[in-house]
Amino acid sequence: MPIATPIAATDDELALVAYDERGLAPAIVQEQGSGKVLMMAWVNAETLRESLASGRTVFWSRSRQEVWRKGDTSGDRQWIREAYYDCDSDVVLFVVEQEGGGACHTGAHSCFYRAFGASE
Repeated sequence: MPIATPIAATDDELALVAYDERGLAPAIVQEQGSGKVLMMAWVNAETLRESLASGRTVFWSRSRQEVWRKGDTSGDRQWIREAYYDCDSDVVLFVVEQEGGGACHTGAHSCFYRAFGASE
């Protein structure tokens, strides 16, 4: 099992993240090593802080209106190895070590497995 490695973000850095009117910012999850984009989810100030402090991805579920700790039910946890915020401070990027079968709720390794223009 991978080991959690918390990211020591400062209060000043966390204060720079710009959230939308719902208090959310998009979080892109990228696989360490391959660089593959695994998924996109939403964070609020609480879940971003918890993600960085715990070393695991924690999101805000818009559909369930609750905190969602990735992998708590599926076992497909994501262990944060690096974390960034973009030039506009309104998007977060987590570089993770993916544990288990994959990031997608469908069981796929990545949520981005369907290509435009691809024949079926």
